[in-house]
Amino acid sequence: MRILFDQGTPVPLRSRLRVQAVVTAYEKGWATLRNGELLDAAEAEGFKVFVTTDQNLRYQQNLSTRKLAVVVLSTTSWSRIKRQAALVESTVNGAIAEQVSFVQVP
Repeated sequence: MRILFDQGTPVPLRSRLRVQAVVTAYEKGWATLRNGELLDAAEAEGFKVFVTTDQNLRYQQNLSTRKLAVVVLSTTSWSRIKRQAALVESTVNGAIAEQVSFVQVP
């Protein structure tokens, strides 16, 4: 499974996800793409899950027509996310195309 991390997603999370490949938007050269363009590029490249911390993405984009799943983390704080890494991994592994999943990180 190929996963794309948005700009605000902490990169160290990559090592906590046991998946085939995790790439960041920055690594792909997509750091300047706006949300719709970024999602289009991710789908064209065959990514299955998009992980973001953008709480407003669901209001800015029609995600129900997307071929990839979107996982929204409630914070950008790595210290908080790493304590919930198992929950994030479970959510990513269970993510379904055309759906948005939210991970509330205390």
